[in-house]
Amino acid sequence: MGRMNPLPAALPLTQRFARRNATVLKLLGIGFLVVLLLGPLQLVESTLRERRQRHDGAVAAITQTWGKNQRLLGPVLVVPYAYRTEIEEWTTAPDGRRWKEKVTRSQTAEAFFLPEQLEVEGEIDPSARRLGIYTTQVYAATLRIRGRFAAPTFAFASALAPEPQWNQARVGIAISDLRGTREALVLKWGAADVGLQPGARLEGFGPGLHAPVKVAENGGAVDFALEVTLNGSGGLAFAPLGRQTVVTLASKWSSPGFQGAFLPVTRDVSAAGFNATWRVSYYGRDFPQQWTPGVGAAVAPQAIEAAVFGVNLVEPVTAYRTIERAIKYGVLFLALVFATFFLFETVSAVRLNALNYLLVGVALCLFYLGLLALSEFIGFAPAYVGAAAASLLLVGLYGWSVLRSGWRAVLVSGMLGGVYGYLFFVLQMEDLSLLAGTVALFALLAAVMYATRRNEQPAVVDADANAGVATS
Repeated sequence: MGRMNPLPAALPLTQRFARRNATVLKLLGIGFLVVLLLGPLQLVESTLRERRQRHDGAVAAITQTWGKNQRLLGPVLVVPYAYRTEIEEWTTAPDGRRWKEKVTRSQTAEAFFLPEQLEVEGEIDPSARRLGIYTTQVYAATLRIRGRFAAPTFAFASALAPEPQWNQARVGIAISDLRGTREALVLKWGAADVGLQPGARLEGFGPGLHAPVKVAENGGAVDFALEVTLNGSGGLAFAPLGRQTVVTLASKWSSPGFQGAFLPVTRDVSAAGFNATWRVSYYGRDFPQQWTPGVGAAVAPQAIEAAVFGVNLVEPVTAYRTIERAIKYGVLFLALVFATFFLFETVSAVRLNALNYLLVGVALCLFYLGLLALSEFIGFAPAYVGAAAASLLLVGLYGWSVLRSGWRAVLVSGMLGGVYGYLFFVLQMEDLSLLAGTVALFALLAAVMYATRRNEQPAVVDADANAGVATS
């Protein structure tokens, strides 16, 4: 009988399982590292929120002194009047008898009249204001207001038998913030020039200006004109008080946001700025041309505010918002980079350990912190290039050491640079960013499937299969 061939030593069960599922375990380990690195990403996001709050505080300080959103409401012609009413009052006689009798009382109220025609032409001149390292956009708007008031009539209040006090008539204009005015404001009323005084004297409509005007009892229509300069930020809005309101605005700002109850009928937006014209009829609003509290209810400020329209000077997407979006893609970004290293391991003889992946992941997290720090000084695009270059240099030099080859380090750096480039491409898109991210995931999965299509399980010695095997 021949001698038995020596059998290979049987591997322990845990080692056999590890060798049979080496690829799966590697992927699970990479996934665990991705989850672990979410902690540093959260710290970067917390720093981002803190810096954005400081930025918002600086912007609020600038706009508080320069001027905030501006809203122009007016002019409104106000004519006080007296009227008599009969009311029943109880009368008590000396002997204690009581009865009701009608008593005539004299009361006063105000009638409000809106213009028949209202035209506004304006130029909005944007500029940048800085506080520390933070910058925001503000504007100075030069507005030329003109129009016509029809002869005021109290036919709508005839039941009260009003007695208009023509000598106490005034014009009120509600303006949110008058800090942009640099000289005395003068209202041209008919042929006369009337100096405007602080205070709109339009209850419920905020601050502004007013001026006493002369209104003839049986006079005709009166033309008016006013030029005013307003400092503001954010937006500029108008109330359509005319029976026919026409507003024309021009600016060098290239990203306007038209908002409110009415959109412009014509607009031209280009890189050089915008021109827009609104034409609003009084049929499109929910308040009349004239009213008085003595007949029905007064027009509520909410009714006029609901009809306001205008333009917002929309600022381009801030670096903080873009970095926030980049951090939201952090998991995808880490997955893409780790998959690049995993594919490199799959097609080469070099093997990386968990520490190698972890250090590369930390370098990727530092990319976001560097991007945030640089973007506050040089803008998002240059900051992205600088932070990506620093990260590439860090990972490339580290890869040169752990991969023990210069060309391998260059290859890994090239793959990482491609991932950075693709992320920048995704961040520049608004509507298609989800689609681009999904395409990247499909491409990643396809690359992993292609690289591992011929992976074979290593041979594992099974002691039970070889038990009792002998040769003669």
